[in-house]
Amino acid sequence: MSYQKRTALALAAAVAGSVVLMTAPAAHATVVDVDYKCRTPIGPKAAVSPIDIKAVKSGSSYKLTMSFQKGVSSSPVELGKGAMNPSALIELGGAEGGKVPVSGPANAAAIPANTPIKISDLSGTYTPKKSGKVTFTAGVLTIKALGTTTTCTPGNSPGPSLELDVTAAGGSSQASASGELPKTGPLDSATALATLGGTILLSGAAGVLWLTRRSGGRIAS
Repeated sequence: MSYQKRTALALAAAVAGSVVLMTAPAAHATVVDVDYKCRTPIGPKAAVSPIDIKAVKSGSSYKLTMSFQKGVSSSPVELGKGAMNPSALIELGGAEGGKVPVSGPANAAAIPANTPIKISDLSGTYTPKKSGKVTFTAGVLTIKALGTTTTCTPGNSPGPSLELDVTAAGGSSQASASGELPKTGPLDSATALATLGGTILLSGAAGVLWLTRRSGGRIAS
């Protein structure tokens, strides 16, 4: 194999290695057990629910989705279809503080009396104002039903359900999650990879041309 051909193969390997580095995860997601302590119209109640928070990139913002894997609280009377409306706060930490409000649709089916209330997925929008690693942790849950309000507060200081590397609005950012990968702007990622690969290939082509001129021949096929 000619020296020039070995050089071309080495450049191709460098491009492949760069792609691996570019696709390394920049986020971490996990399911966290949250021990909710609820203040209800009929007295205190408690329930533990695993909480999952996901993020989907949309322009300079993220759509957050907070999912409850078990029911929380309960009602002494049946809650008819559409009678219960949930909302919650997601606590920000790390590079940025504050809260993101999330809400969801009313119950699609009646909830029997004295049955754990299954909360639908809650969603909201987060726009980074600072760059860096930002954590997302389950906060206060509010349930409104039949003219009453139940407030559920995490009582076990839960850890974050999601951590993202973000860039303040106006810049670029990457995000992925273990388990299920959030969408983080595939066009942006593809452009970045194409730019990197193109740069390496162009510099490689220049090197090959220089070698060709030095040797006075051409690259062997």
